[in-house]
Amino acid sequence: MLVVDDAGRVLLQQRSDSGNWSLPGGIMEIGETLGAAVVRETAEETGLDVELTGILGIYTDPGHVIAYADGEVRQEFVVAFTARVVAGELRVSDESTDVRFVEPGEIPSLPMHESVRLRLAHWQEGRGTPYIG
Repeated sequence: MLVVDDAGRVLLQQRSDSGNWSLPGGIMEIGETLGAAVVRETAEETGLDVELTGILGIYTDPGHVIAYADGEVRQEFVVAFTARVVAGELRVSDESTDVRFVEPGEIPSLPMHESVRLRLAHWQEGRGTPYIG
């Protein structure tokens, strides 16, 4: 989920598992729509209620494979929505050590996975159509 405030800053969270900065997101629960899932995950991870405004893109990378401690292995894919804040207050969750709105110029200095950098680069480009790749 790519959430931008009125000042043009993007919402990022520093993950407690890796220390990397990332966009809020997560997995769908049974009986949930994709839109409802990203709104719920954003609220759970950041304390903010958001309203969807569009789709940044669909991101897949066969090289982005995640192996979890319990033995589960996944190839990640992301449907990246754009959104705006409608309510709430920023707070960390058990998945993060920091949550804040970041100036675009600060993004290059933050540790993050290249797949997140790609999404942020597409946002900064102001693409007119969703990315599919």
